[in-house]
Amino acid sequence: MAVTGGPTPKAVQVADALREDIKSMKPGDKLPSQRELMERFGFASQTIQNGLAALRAEGAIVSAGNLGNFVSDGVPTSDVHDEIKEIRSQVQALTERVAALEEGSAPGGS
Repeated sequence: MAVTGGPTPKAVQVADALREDIKSMKPGDKLPSQRELMERFGFASQTIQNGLAALRAEGAIVSAGNLGNFVSDGVPTSDVHDEIKEIRSQVQALTERVAALEEGSAPGGS
C-alpha cells in the first residue's frame, strides 16, 4: 500500500522541475550550475545534488565533472569513472559538512 498525500521531498521537487525544463532542451544543452539551482529553489547544496543524482540515475542528464551537467542524448552510459567522480564529490561535500558541524560543537565554538 502506497502512502500518498504527504509532502513531496525537496530533492524530488528539484528533479521534477528540471525534468520539465529538459523537455524543452536539446541533448548536450547545459543545465544551470548548482549555485544557480540553489538560488532558484532556495534549497541546500546537498538537496540539489540529490535531485541531480536522481536525473543522472534515470539517464536524463550526464555529468561532466567541473564542467557541469548536460542533457543526455538518451544513450545509457555506464562509465564507472563518472560514477567514482560523483561518489568522491558527495564524500567531499559530506566531509565538509561534518567538519563544520564538529567545529560548531567544539567547546568554545559558536
